[in-house]
Amino acid sequence: MWLKWWEKISGDGWKIHHYYQYFGSKRVPKAWWRKLLITWVLGWTIVSLWIFCYMRLQATEKRKETLASMCDERARMLQDQFNVSMNHIQAMSIMISTFHHGKNPSAIDQRTFARYTERTAFERPITSGVAYAVRVLHSEREQFEKQQGWTIKRMDTLEQNPVHEDDYAPEALEPSPIQEEYAPVIFAQDTISHVVSLDMLSGKEDRENVLRARESGKGVLTAPLRLVKTNRLGVILTFAVYKADLPSNVTLNERIQATDGYLGGVFDIESLVEKLLQQLASKQTIIVNVYDTTNDLHPISMYGSNVSDDGLQHVSTLNFGDPFRKHEMHCRFKQRPPWHWLAITTSIGILVIALLVGYIFHATVNRIAKVEDDCHKMMELKKRAEAADVAKSQFLATVSHEIRTPMNGVLGMLDMLMDTDLDVTQQDYVRTAQASGKALVSLINEVLDQAKIEAGRLELEAVRFDLRAILDDILSLFSGKSQEKGVELAVYISDRVPEMLIGDPGRFRQIITNLMGNSIKFTEKGHIFVTVHLVEEVIGSIGFEMESPSKNTLSGFPVADRRCSWEGFKTLSGEGSTCPLSLSSSDLINLIVSVEDTGVGIPLEAQSCIFTPFMQVGPSISRTHGGTGIGLSISKCLVGLMNGEIGFVSIPKGMMALVVDPRPVRAKVSRYHIQRLGIHVEVVSDFNQVLSSINSGKTVTNMVLVEQEIWDKDSVISAHFINNLEKVDCGMPPKLFLLSSSISPSRTRAATSSDHTPPIVMKPLRASMLAASLQRAMGVGGKGKPRTGEISGLSVCNLLLGRKILIVDDNNVNLKVAAGALKKYGADVVCADSGKKAISLLQPPHHFDACFMDIQMPEMDGFEATRTIREVECSINNLIQSGEVSVEAYDNISKWHVPILAMTADVIQATHEKSIRCGMDGYVSKPFEAQQLYREVSRHFQSA
Repeated sequence: MWLKWWEKISGDGWKIHHYYQYFGSKRVPKAWWRKLLITWVLGWTIVSLWIFCYMRLQATEKRKETLASMCDERARMLQDQFNVSMNHIQAMSIMISTFHHGKNPSAIDQRTFARYTERTAFERPITSGVAYAVRVLHSEREQFEKQQGWTIKRMDTLEQNPVHEDDYAPEALEPSPIQEEYAPVIFAQDTISHVVSLDMLSGKEDRENVLRARESGKGVLTAPLRLVKTNRLGVILTFAVYKADLPSNVTLNERIQATDGYLGGVFDIESLVEKLLQQLASKQTIIVNVYDTTNDLHPISMYGSNVSDDGLQHVSTLNFGDPFRKHEMHCRFKQRPPWHWLAITTSIGILVIALLVGYIFHATVNRIAKVEDDCHKMMELKKRAEAADVAKSQFLATVSHEIRTPMNGVLGMLDMLMDTDLDVTQQDYVRTAQASGKALVSLINEVLDQAKIEAGRLELEAVRFDLRAILDDILSLFSGKSQEKGVELAVYISDRVPEMLIGDPGRFRQIITNLMGNSIKFTEKGHIFVTVHLVEEVIGSIGFEMESPSKNTLSGFPVADRRCSWEGFKTLSGEGSTCPLSLSSSDLINLIVSVEDTGVGIPLEAQSCIFTPFMQVGPSISRTHGGTGIGLSISKCLVGLMNGEIGFVSIPKGMMALVVDPRPVRAKVSRYHIQRLGIHVEVVSDFNQVLSSINSGKTVTNMVLVEQEIWDKDSVISAHFINNLEKVDCGMPPKLFLLSSSISPSRTRAATSSDHTPPIVMKPLRASMLAASLQRAMGVGGKGKPRTGEISGLSVCNLLLGRKILIVDDNNVNLKVAAGALKKYGADVVCADSGKKAISLLQPPHHFDACFMDIQMPEMDGFEATRTIREVECSINNLIQSGEVSVEAYDNISKWHVPILAMTADVIQATHEKSIRCGMDGYVSKPFEAQQLYREVSRHFQSA
């Protein structure tokens, strides 16, 4: 039936007469495809039936829970009301003991008892009446009957032959038979006054109830029985009344002897349960039955009928205070459950949806066939791309090594050439060549990093490092350049930042070096300030009004507000999560590092592409400062790998100049050359316009260039202008320059001797000469100042002087460069051109203090040679420790371990890790310099 319906809606059969269907990556013939769809329909039909049964079962379970809740509620109410009545009856037993037996004559008689129980009946909401029977011994019977005026009647005849209420006659009852003791009722509530004179010990149920109450001292219940006169089903609760308070260790015989009487409460169960159900609004929804289940095989029905239309039943346990007797409440619904329309509609709806999905799947499977073919093609292309990526990475590693090897020789020879006698020009040439070589090595490193990032092969280390030590090293690296420019350089790390962190110290150093390098490059005056805080410290400062940062900075120069660059960070706003390492959340910390400078700023039009690879602010910036434009891009990627964020805020700070020249053509030429330096220029004709423009405060004027002709016209006016210029209230006064075509000897003497003569800029104006003159006069970019922040040769010399060092390299040029660099600092150098020679030279005992070993060598590479050396050292150390050889035979050294530093042009991270695993102690990439040499050597040698 389903197939016919399916063929009808799909039209012209299955429409797959001339092609195969695709399922996954295999072609499925027509017959198999038809079986698949049939299986789909049948499967979902079964699922729909299962859903219907499940939802029906859930509805039934919910109905059971509702029934249980309603039944438990009724049982709890009945039990609570019974407990209230029981407590009141127990209190009455104490009252009788006090006022009847405790006073002589008694303060209670039948009339008083009847009135009291009638007035307090509301406190016993489910009792039909209360009666008190006194304990009478056989010897006291005659006197008791004379005192009461009636004879003690027997009760068992009423139990055997119940009479109707209208036929009950107390005087017709027989006297109680002779027995040891009697329990005649002397007080009774008016509702049950017909029990007065009846002997409770003459009835079977009452006798057992009385005796159990007397022996236990607690309230006890009878089994359900027919009440006297009313002939209704009920139970009697009995408490024993004692002569006085009994001790806790009283014996059974003592308890019996102390008994004065018995107080009983009569409960008409049928009327009481009916009254309780009438108090509930939903009394008509369920049927209630109450049973005495003391005898599990023959429970006694106390209330209710067995008529029910629903098979559900719930049983609630009733506790009436007598542990001997057990009672239960059975509840059932009166009506059958309604149809489960929700289950029916849900199951049918799911089946319809499944059929529609099957139809859609059949219609789209043909499209999947084409997608499968395209996917296969894409997988082939992906494999080719991955192979090309591997080839590119290997190519970059190979090219890097091949370029670094000769560059090591070039830079090493240039460094050695600087130690020879060179004139000033030659020294300038050599420095230029060194700078170019270092720039080329730096470019190679950046291109390699960019390639690794694009290929997704850049991995981070997770090692312990000292953040403060790294920033101190970076500070030392840039201190020379900052001192040359007169720029203040400072670092501040919050005390809350831990001493030791776990992360990648090399990549962290690279990020901060890139940022500080840009700051040094573009800052000519003021300061560069690096701060490190915990994120928790700075969260509170965002959006908090405080003093403008431009008025309270390290150097006094204005800066942009760093908080503006933090506002977009997801970590600070709580939107992101930081989990850079597989550590517990308590071990993770978030740092915020800020690099602040007073440079020229980034133009607004260039700020959107500042992190784009190989993008620069502008051609003029590239020509002036150099660089490839990928440093910030690499930094952003590294920060991202650390699960961090990077941002910036910048305010462009262009310089403003005033040209004082009354001749328009000459002023136009001067403005043209000054504007080539990126300086905004305005032209005025005299000194008064200069002062007016500066005092207006609309713009900040950085320099004033005056034509020599105007300056020489009146020296008094010129001197007065200088005084006024120094008094302007605009922060730092602008610098003053003279534009002159020639300087006579007398003018030169005047310029050098007079304090009022400003610096002179010679014409014809050229951009390079003008820039040098302005920098020199404004105190920035000074050349030739000593770089005291760099590692000095004396520090390295103190470490290497007299040390015997072995250099292993198969390249003669590299041997000469490395040997020359180490000999320069007083080391005793021995060279070897293969790994085998290194093994023989480092066979203990020897006198080498360290070994610099190349990694890539023929016959035996540096890795294998190092492993062999470590094995030999370990073997000899074991022999010495075991006492098989004497330590004197090995120069009194009990543990041999010569520091071996890898020396290679390969900067791939895997190479570094492999060198450590094979037993090397450090890693030096070629070409190496004094700073790098000092950092590695200082880990193993103590300064002399």
